[in-house]
Amino acid sequence: MHRKGVEGLAAYNSDLWTMDGRPHAGFRLLTMESEQGLPTPRRYWAIVVIALGITLSVLDSAIANVALPTIARDLRASASASIWIVNAYQLSITISLLPLASLGERIGYRRVYIAGLMLFTVASLGCALSNSLGMLAATRVVQGFGAAGIMSVNTALVRAIYPPSMLGRGVAINAMVVAAASALGPTVASAVLAVAHWPWLFAINVPIGILAAAGAMKALPPNVLREGAYDYVSAVMNAFVFGLTIITIDGAGHGESKVWIAVQALAVVVVGYGFVRRQLTQSAPLLPVDLLKIPLFALSVATSVCSFSAQMLAFVSLPFLFQNTLGLTQVQTGLLITPWPLAIVVIAPIAGVLSDRYPAGILGGIGLAMLTLGLAMLATLGSHPSAVDIGWRMALCGAGFGAFQAPNNRQLLSCAPRERSGGASGMLGTARLTGQTLGAALVALIFDIAPINGPTVALGVAAAFSATASCVSLLRLRQPRRAVV
Repeated sequence: MHRKGVEGLAAYNSDLWTMDGRPHAGFRLLTMESEQGLPTPRRYWAIVVIALGITLSVLDSAIANVALPTIARDLRASASASIWIVNAYQLSITISLLPLASLGERIGYRRVYIAGLMLFTVASLGCALSNSLGMLAATRVVQGFGAAGIMSVNTALVRAIYPPSMLGRGVAINAMVVAAASALGPTVASAVLAVAHWPWLFAINVPIGILAAAGAMKALPPNVLREGAYDYVSAVMNAFVFGLTIITIDGAGHGESKVWIAVQALAVVVVGYGFVRRQLTQSAPLLPVDLLKIPLFALSVATSVCSFSAQMLAFVSLPFLFQNTLGLTQVQTGLLITPWPLAIVVIAPIAGVLSDRYPAGILGGIGLAMLTLGLAMLATLGSHPSAVDIGWRMALCGAGFGAFQAPNNRQLLSCAPRERSGGASGMLGTARLTGQTLGAALVALIFDIAPINGPTVALGVAAAFSATASCVSLLRLRQPRRAVV
């Protein structure tokens, strides 16, 4: 292993090397640590830091959605213009996930994560001090880049924190934290807005972000680095392709000019072709085409895209079903949606433990079959369902999604060589965001085509996506299992 292969230590600290180029005990210890995970209690502190960062990035998206009407009214902005408070955040995350993951492989996941936390914290303060829609949207763009720094390498760090035999548990904690933050988002937003002005929704991130960054400096491990110059051209091409893809899908879903949509799609295809061609010539490409050549990895990515499309189709359409079709209130809607993420919180840790023993193909296949059944039963609720009728169906969907997510993420990570954990982590986040964007755009398209029974149709389409994901997951059983390396 080359002396520049370890973040900030072996690269520049000669104390780790003898005069004849052999590694000292400190280097061997660091290499062993990267392969076997952190010892306790440092492992616990490290996973707490990871959980804090993920909570901030997920919670901030959820609370902004709830506060949009309040923010728009206070800043004298239209409802359509205020959507950029959400879109700016999501777009900046999507275009920077893979570039930051690739950067983490070269300068260290720890550095990217800490920088992301710091940027997120500073941008949160900027959001809290914003006095116009333009300023708030701009600071949300910066905040999104910070969140991307957190999300792009968090699962790569989990792989460095846990030994291979416990990787499923670590990934399950991530899934549980994401679900809990998603579930608590509306409640936290409502509680803050009940006692304070909307800027406090962002200001509360500042002390938590400072605490998390300080903890990250102490607890997070370094990682073995890849050599080679960073590919800035690929980073720009990646931002163009993924950014314009999301804008095109969103525009198609909202009925924009077909000619303009076609021009955008053509631009995506042309630049995307050149982007992929460029990646195929590299040993550690920014877009991990090398990992996508691994059948288990590719199938895991496809499973993730389909499943998150199904979940987003359901999450966007269910409030319309509950309020417009069934006549329920906003409070009742929030309570009835809660069993879904709560079931994930309960099931994800169990699925994580099982994923260390059983194939992800079968666990994911069963979980997604449960999700398919739950979605199909929600689509056929009838006109006067009771709260219990809705609640157990929502819980079934959440349990199915929780049973799939941790094993799938573990499989995706463990397929990649350890030095490509950053690329795998970035692809995991990109697959999730791609699925969510596709699902949201499909809901808009379905509501435009079928305005009366759109929610029911959307749930049926969600069930079809989930069934497809279940079949793709089961295809992994035909592939040879790959050990964590």
